[in-house]
Amino acid sequence: MRHTLTPGDDTLHGHFSPDFAPVLTIDPGDTVTYRTLDCWWSAGPYPGGNNRDRPRAPQYQTDHGHALIGPVAVRGARAGQTLAVRVDAVVPATWGTTVAGGWSSGFNQRYGIEQDGVVHSWELDPVTMTGRNQHGHAVTLRPFMGVLGMPPAEPGRHSTIPPRACGGNLDCKELTAGSTLLLPIPVDEALFSVGDGHAAQGDGEVGGTAIECPMDEVTLTFDVRDDFPVTGPVARIPGAWLTMGVGASLDDATFMALDSMLTLMQRMHRLSRPDAVALASVAVDVRVTQIVNQTVGAHAVLRDDALRRSGH
Repeated sequence: MRHTLTPGDDTLHGHFSPDFAPVLTIDPGDTVTYRTLDCWWSAGPYPGGNNRDRPRAPQYQTDHGHALIGPVAVRGARAGQTLAVRVDAVVPATWGTTVAGGWSSGFNQRYGIEQDGVVHSWELDPVTMTGRNQHGHAVTLRPFMGVLGMPPAEPGRHSTIPPRACGGNLDCKELTAGSTLLLPIPVDEALFSVGDGHAAQGDGEVGGTAIECPMDEVTLTFDVRDDFPVTGPVARIPGAWLTMGVGASLDDATFMALDSMLTLMQRMHRLSRPDAVALASVAVDVRVTQIVNQTVGAHAVLRDDALRRSGH
């Protein structure tokens, strides 16, 4: 069955919480098409100036994080199972914004841009998949959702900013249309939310924002799996497997991503742990997902053609 969710008083929220009532309950195998705001709850295109002064949707409150749509309950899903989220389509709106500098953070201090910030306003063409800013710079669009996830099991409200093992603000640019994200379910019925559309982003998201934009269409298909246990985010992307790690440092995030990848390699290729480590050192790429969300992220990638066995 297909469902539709759009921004409104009932669907918008700025925290994760296991206490939020679902706005929609679906069955495994169902598809949901969303329309989303940008991360800042913007009411429309923003030409520049102080980012805090941008007009925002009436549902915005000062303690809110990203503008999320949901939560969606998946009937029969239980904590400990795996939620599979297939990304069928991600279509950006016609405008977006990138902000760099102008606020206090560890990376802005090192860049020397805590005081001097800029806003790049982008015109986006979803047909040609091209974006152009007010200075004439053009980039190729590769849209994806920055936030895909579920609330921690602990009661109360939780920030949308740090990514977690159960998803959230992963900011992984590989989660484009055609990928499937696998997440460990932390609470019964999953209570999945989505938001934070990115029209384009580099690995690392080094300035703190991508091309942040509303999405005219985000179509996701959900399933629940008992046969594929995961302890953190794992994704099947075109031509590869990808495992993600989050942590207080890039070391922590990298080892979490690699631990998941080694387990995956052992399962898929019937390897011992030492053999998996040896082959990963030859065939697996480790990349920085993002360094700007309080909890940093790394991901490991194993291409389908990177590891083969003779005669297979």
